[in-house]
Amino acid sequence: MKIVIAPDSFKGTLSAAEVARAIAEGIRAIRPLAGQADWELIEVPVADGGEGTIEAVLAAVPGRRVSATVKSPLLTEVKADYAVFRLPGRGDGRTAVVEMAQASGLTLVPEKKRNPLFTTTFGTGQLVLHAIKEGCREILIGMGGSATVDGGAGMAAALGVRLLDEKGKDIPLGGAGLTRLYRIDLSRRISLSRLWFIALSDVTNPLLGENGAAKVFGPQKGATPRMVEVLEKNLARLARIIKRDVGVDVCEIPGAGAAGGLGAGIVAFLDGKITPGIEAVVELVGLKEKIRGADLVITGEGKFDLQTARGKAPMGVAKAAAELGVPTIAICGSFGEGYAEAAKDHFLAVVSLEEVAGSKEEAMLRPKEFLRKAVARFFAHYPVPGGFSMGGTLGPFEMARARHRPVRLA
Repeated sequence: MKIVIAPDSFKGTLSAAEVARAIAEGIRAIRPLAGQADWELIEVPVADGGEGTIEAVLAAVPGRRVSATVKSPLLTEVKADYAVFRLPGRGDGRTAVVEMAQASGLTLVPEKKRNPLFTTTFGTGQLVLHAIKEGCREILIGMGGSATVDGGAGMAAALGVRLLDEKGKDIPLGGAGLTRLYRIDLSRRISLSRLWFIALSDVTNPLLGENGAAKVFGPQKGATPRMVEVLEKNLARLARIIKRDVGVDVCEIPGAGAAGGLGAGIVAFLDGKITPGIEAVVELVGLKEKIRGADLVITGEGKFDLQTARGKAPMGVAKAAAELGVPTIAICGSFGEGYAEAAKDHFLAVVSLEEVAGSKEEAMLRPKEFLRKAVARFFAHYPVPGGFSMGGTLGPFEMARARHRPVRLA
């Protein structure tokens, strides 16, 4: 029996590595009861471009962590890390994985000071510049967890792009400063020769509109309805001037609205591209090779809902497993709206710690304990260890697959 354990973090509770370890401990605890001594458990923490991406990559790829002092979203000094490693046949130098949240993340801003009119991605640009000076030629930028809605303007400024007002002066940093944007000057931008920039996103939101950066994500970062109106107007202004001065139309690019429009900024100012973060991580950590020949894959995340189907880590893991004909189950902290639709066609079973524990509070208080219990619940419902069959009859999971509907283990 070969089981691959590839969860994302349970944000605010456990890292992906801690989740994977707890699930493995749960399997080992029940394995003797099943009389199995030869189960192979492979722990592969994953991420989708947000928190934990650096850890997931460095757990699977030889590399090192590099620290830099950069500006926070409020322009105070903060220490930020990124990963550096080499991949054979990939680029002509080192690859870096940068989490923009390390420099420009919401957790760096006290709740009472959260205001995307004034927060900036300048520190993210500094972190990217630091990686370039370290000799990195391919820069992967994870865009989860931002505190900003500045369209990547702050990042651009740190890399030499001048965003000027009508008098030719640099506009203020932050979402509000875009009100004064009149012209973009690329003459002092760092050379992009032999550099590759890839934005890792877990969403496909456009820059503007009802599903855009300001209206969807602004309130999560402290924006009032009035602030959202200002931010939407300013991002539209930025997009118009980018199109005129840079020659790139960022309005309809899927993922351009990620991280408050940082996706648009990476495309426009760095000639980068946006890709699903989990797909990039799956490739970097060699997940498909580790799944090959497995009997089961276990993944998970803090909240399993409709967003899971739109680029979150568990869906990327399940799709990778499906390509190899391996069934997947998901263990999550809690279920959210649309969880059943998200699980449809991709998961044989879904388990919630909240339901195992009896309450969200209990689950968050002792998550490792309930992860182990969730594993036990799965194998109690499906105790056959030699593969997913029951003597030629359909068990609950085969029936679920036939109906394209996952079993919810409550």
